[in-house]
Amino acid sequence: MATMKEIAELSGVSRGTVDRVLNHRGSVHPQTAKRIMEIAQALNYQPNKAGLILAAQKKNLKIGVILFQDANPFFQEVLKGVHAKAEELSGYNCKALIRQVTFGEKCQKYAMEELLQEKIHGLVISPFNGKEIAEKINQFSESGIPVITTNTDIASRRIAYVGSNYYLSGQTAAGLLGRMTFGQTEVGIINGSSHILCHTQRIAGFTETIRKFYPHIKISGIVENHDDDRESYEKTKELLIRRPGINALYFTAAGVFGGCQAVLSLGLSEKIKIFTYDNVKTTAELVKDGVITATICQQPFLQGYRPLELLSRYLLEGILPEKEFYYTDIDIRIRENIETD
Repeated sequence: MATMKEIAELSGVSRGTVDRVLNHRGSVHPQTAKRIMEIAQALNYQPNKAGLILAAQKKNLKIGVILFQDANPFFQEVLKGVHAKAEELSGYNCKALIRQVTFGEKCQKYAMEELLQEKIHGLVISPFNGKEIAEKINQFSESGIPVITTNTDIASRRIAYVGSNYYLSGQTAAGLLGRMTFGQTEVGIINGSSHILCHTQRIAGFTETIRKFYPHIKISGIVENHDDDRESYEKTKELLIRRPGINALYFTAAGVFGGCQAVLSLGLSEKIKIFTYDNVKTTAELVKDGVITATICQQPFLQGYRPLELLSRYLLEGILPEKEFYYTDIDIRIRENIETD
């Protein structure tokens, strides 16, 4: 079994530096820390778990969690996953400090700074796709605070991402639409926010697949609802009045209930095929009622549970995530297999 002394010799650093990296006891240059962790993994270094647990209990580990507000019912399920893992970690004297914020770079940056003041040891975040957030994540990394993104990603020094492969889920939505429509089809896209990477990735996968394989489909307009049902109702209704040829709708995020109410208010539910994401209660009921044609699910509970699992393992045992991307399943639900309470 490898020892810290052997890792130090191969890394060209002192045993004390190796100890700080493997046990998270101080700041070490990110490149040096990465080299040490890679050598430790190559040698299959196995820390003393009993000692780690004792050290963790003394350390009072804190993991910050930043999610978007659960006005979007999807995040209520993500939060359940966070709480479930946090309960398991409580025996290690490891606490999850949870913040839920509205869409916006300033709100999220403030939450990150607030958690930094709380002296967190790691961070799980659903990032707003902005330059300041990416820079802040990089600063966390440079300070020895590892970050894992969940539900949506961002180009940064985060150590892993947990969530859907959104480009592929956009392709899947296009494939469903292409196979379930015939003749000339006009589709309106109801997007959440152009500042959320997962939303733009879904649109990219969708539009590219439509262009390549489904010439009978024309994209007739894109509007943003910021995951808000009231705004979704108004924006969807306005789009359908402005573009009367639309006979399909693609919702990239939340606001599905409000948008579907706009379709119903105009008496267009028999004309328009609707494709959405997630199996929240209101969406499931609309699938059952035949208003929504199909919805694509993405394991929200796992998106809350697994990031904490990966990050706590790294903080407690020094084991880096084995891969960069932890993709959730793409699960298609229609009226015949949808689950409702």
